[in-house]
Amino acid sequence: MKAIMLMFDSLNRHMLPPYGCDWAHAPNFARLARRALTFDRAYVGSMPCMPARRELHTGRPNFLHRCWGPIEPFDDSMPEMLKNNGIHTHLCSDHYHYWEDGGATYHNRYSTWEFFRGQEGDPWIGQIGEPDVPETLNAKGQRLHQDWANRHAMRREGQHSQERTIAAGLEFIERNKNDDNWFVQIECFDPHEPFFNRRMYRDLYPDHYDGPLYDWPRTNDVDDTPGLAEHVQHNYAASLSMCDAHLGDVLDAMDAHHLWEDTMLIVWTDHGFLLGEHDCWGKGVPPLYEEISHTPFFMWDPRCGKAGERRQALVQPALDLAPTLLEYFGQEPTSDMLGKSLKATCETDASVREAALFGFHGKSINVTDGRYVYLRAPVQGGEKVLFNYTLMPTKMRGYLDIAHFQNITVAEPFSFTKGCQTMKLAVPQGVPEQPQHLLFDLQNDPAQKYPLENEQVEKQMIAHMKRLMQECDAPPEQYVRVGI
Repeated sequence: MKAIMLMFDSLNRHMLPPYGCDWAHAPNFARLARRALTFDRAYVGSMPCMPARRELHTGRPNFLHRCWGPIEPFDDSMPEMLKNNGIHTHLCSDHYHYWEDGGATYHNRYSTWEFFRGQEGDPWIGQIGEPDVPETLNAKGQRLHQDWANRHAMRREGQHSQERTIAAGLEFIERNKNDDNWFVQIECFDPHEPFFNRRMYRDLYPDHYDGPLYDWPRTNDVDDTPGLAEHVQHNYAASLSMCDAHLGDVLDAMDAHHLWEDTMLIVWTDHGFLLGEHDCWGKGVPPLYEEISHTPFFMWDPRCGKAGERRQALVQPALDLAPTLLEYFGQEPTSDMLGKSLKATCETDASVREAALFGFHGKSINVTDGRYVYLRAPVQGGEKVLFNYTLMPTKMRGYLDIAHFQNITVAEPFSFTKGCQTMKLAVPQGVPEQPQHLLFDLQNDPAQKYPLENEQVEKQMIAHMKRLMQECDAPPEQYVRVGI
């Protein structure tokens, strides 16, 4: 058996033709929907980047116990489990967070791996003087300096880090197409901001905006500069179309090498991105509206051979892919994995869960049953009670501040830490960014414009939330924080 996973970051469900978009140029996503299953109720788990990838490895939620960080010594890693049981696992990626302190233990879980430099503020090109940076409305400082130094090293065709990542994935497939028992994860940072892409893709989306370049929207209220919102959306769409073109290259390889007969194909993302909806850009600020939390997900399983169909089961790819791939390669998920294999869902649309829990560490705790979504904010006073439980105390780009360790306490083992105690590190909390609980009826209000007031439904959603938190062995203060 063989498996190919193509992963994008910040891929918007509502921008793809299979989910109803009629203006973005993405013919290969439409082609994919004809050759695979399209899931209509796929949701995030832990936000954002590395928390989602820890779930991909471990099949269990991250956000209730800690924030951004590496794989822990007690974690079960799906790629490593496959590797240890004779399945060659390969990672090729330009997602530079893997190589920062907060992600540094993921790539070595694979049999082999490749990394391509240059995305966003990746500290790659060493340029002391100012690079040629156009006037811009948003990004400033060292990360902008580094981003533009990197861009100048990727001006020619084939130099873009996404192009190199896809090429490496295709080389792996070509090299190993006649061999068995392998899994390749081709992971692209795009269409994550900044929206750096080729002119041929930007030319697909002409607009009437004549201000400074704005291809790195910050997470805040939408600027009301005339034409700016359309300009940002078009810059995102250009990156999406670049991703679509490279998806087409992978589909071409599936066709050319007859891989549809014996190779699983998974195409997914960690989360979406607000492009002006709810008057916001980005994905880092609650509430976690549908544009962020409700994601595209496609899957081809050669064992059942179902294609061109849709699935309504409520799934969470970040949690469910570990047990799905383990089962596909003839292995059992561990008892600590809370995700579910999607084999039966692919075959018959079998349900795998009543409700899905998702969120950021220290922010709102959220749950959906597929019809209703409930975004529960920290209650007054509760937002100040928060800890990181970890043996790997880092943040995104470095160590936690030394003050975190000056009054360290040790927590008793959780159900999934294999008898290990962990550090219990206090996390300073400010005012919660979501001021109130929000309940939405997605059937009657898919755009989430009208919060619902229904005590009975709210009680049902709180019951789902509490049950799922208990299954995760959530620490006591998480219940205190949100008042349940």
